[in-house]
Amino acid sequence: MEDTKEAKPGLTDQIKQYIETRIKLARYQAIEKGTSFFANLITEVFVLICIAFTLFFATITLGLLLGSLLGSYWEGFGCVTLLYLLMAVIVSKTKRKYIEPRIVNFLVKKLLKPRPAPDNEPAN
Repeated sequence: MEDTKEAKPGLTDQIKQYIETRIKLARYQAIEKGTSFFANLITEVFVLICIAFTLFFATITLGLLLGSLLGSYWEGFGCVTLLYLLMAVIVSKTKRKYIEPRIVNFLVKKLLKPRPAPDNEPAN
């Protein structure tokens, strides 16, 4: 009878230690996922900014090119404006059916993708 009384505090301590370890593990996993997400977000934003600058300067170049071909810069930039207006109408008409589901699926896959193990961990 005394053996079971002595075993209970040891088992209780082990359960407490196990719970504390699981909480620490969950906390570390959340920190790792959060930092990974924000690092990925920063790089994606940088790439988007570079793409935006490229598109901006390509638009100016196209406007100047069309302006020189048409003989009037306002006509060249007007054609570029109509091109962007046409793209905006197409995107607004198709966003619910084609664009939004693909973006949602991409983001869900990105957030739920398991992280590969770092290369600098020692092998067991």
